[in-house]
Amino acid sequence: MTQIPPSQRGARSHKTRLSSRLRAWARHHRVMLVDSAWRLVRHPLGNLLTMLAIAIALVLPAALWLTLDSARLLDAELEESATLTVYLAQEVDEMQANRIEQAVQAQPEVAATRLISAEEGMAEFQQALGLDDALVGLADNPLPASIVVHPASPEPAAMQRLSQVLSELNGVDDVRLDLAWIERLRHLAELGRRLALALAVLFGLGVLLVVGNTIRLAVESRRREIEVVMLIGATHAFVRRPFLYSGAWYGVGGGLLALGLLTLGNHWLSLPVSALAASYGASFSLPQLDLAGSTILLSCSTLLGWLGAWLAVGRHLSSIRSR
Repeated sequence: MTQIPPSQRGARSHKTRLSSRLRAWARHHRVMLVDSAWRLVRHPLGNLLTMLAIAIALVLPAALWLTLDSARLLDAELEESATLTVYLAQEVDEMQANRIEQAVQAQPEVAATRLISAEEGMAEFQQALGLDDALVGLADNPLPASIVVHPASPEPAAMQRLSQVLSELNGVDDVRLDLAWIERLRHLAELGRRLALALAVLFGLGVLLVVGNTIRLAVESRRREIEVVMLIGATHAFVRRPFLYSGAWYGVGGGLLALGLLTLGNHWLSLPVSALAASYGASFSLPQLDLAGSTILLSCSTLLGWLGAWLAVGRHLSSIRSR
């Protein structure tokens, strides 16, 4: 009968012990995952209120994030409409105006141009102000020809440089550029981003406090059980595991409720917002969280729940050990 050398027997026993430990570790994780969910189900009302508090804390920064996302889309549309108006001299005729437009188009900072003759400018002015009858008696057209310039870059500094270059062309009388609304919009967008970040941090801390306080009560209610298992050799990781899963379940439930509240709020507000936009002759719809945004929200809520539970359990395990 062939005997196995002692070195091979030691290697096999080490592999067996390692695989057994891994199987036991995975089995304990599965058991704690199901057991923590079952403990939440057994007390539905109190746990639902905790998840609702987490959901409300998540809804506010998420709603502000969606608002900023819609404002960012509006910002992109306004940047596309950012233009310069080049007013030509009164003595410039049609052929000269076409040559000036070609010179403007040759600039690398220019994306597109549109030449408006003096007659077209007067017609648009009359239509905009409703002064058709009042301006019929004018002998001469006081409006000059103009060129509407769409810059390649909507950045204020680039538009300012382009304005200076165009003002030096022959036949150009004036270049009008209104940067005030662009600067205001950028400042408002930056303020909104900082406000959203501040709210996310504050309400994230609120989620940590809610979950931490809930887990603290759970630890106190099971203090005797924890002391017993620690006396027979249970590690902190073993004791901490069910509470971490409970915190993660609180985060998942709060995230799902937050998604539901955001969806209900969107359906509730979509009709009046669309009616308000239609009254101004525009079409606008409230943005919704897509799959990526929903995944991020659920991941953040789960992580916050797990982190709050980890902080609470770690603090109370140290107090139990000190006794």
